[in-house]
Amino acid sequence: MAQQHDPVRRTGRIMWILAWGLSLLLLTWYFNHRLMQDFNPNQQIRVLDSGSIVLDQDRHGHYLASGSVNSQPVVFLLDTGATQMAVPQLVAARLGLPVGVPLEISTAAGKVTGYRTRIKSLSLGPFTLYDLDAIIMPSQNDEVLLGMNALRHFELVQRGAQMTITYLKPEP
Repeated sequence: MAQQHDPVRRTGRIMWILAWGLSLLLLTWYFNHRLMQDFNPNQQIRVLDSGSIVLDQDRHGHYLASGSVNSQPVVFLLDTGATQMAVPQLVAARLGLPVGVPLEISTAAGKVTGYRTRIKSLSLGPFTLYDLDAIIMPSQNDEVLLGMNALRHFELVQRGAQMTITYLKPEP
């Protein structure tokens, strides 16, 4: 009689193990999704109209947004204190950006050597900019700093923890 209960017990144990495994998998997925949302709350950019988008601050007060450089996905960090776009070396290598002339740059962390490069296209929400100067920087970050050479094409209005970005049509 004890042998008749062994297959039932074993099946029950297997079901409990599967239930716990599935629960752990779902919890891992949920918390990973929450962490990614905290890191970049603008993975899906809200478009107000054809000329405006809205970005939410991340938990550190920065404005990050998903976009693309040369049709490849990147995460932008809007930096109104940066003169030009800055692309970390690892991201530049992934994007296949050409490494140009070296130059010495003063940053908040001191002087570093960067390299000139050109970006064929940059997309942020419905906006696309073409033929932009950028600097390849020695950095461990994954974010592309969106400097004023790109941001000058937009009007930036911050209210509370949101920034509205409106494309400024080029003057004829």
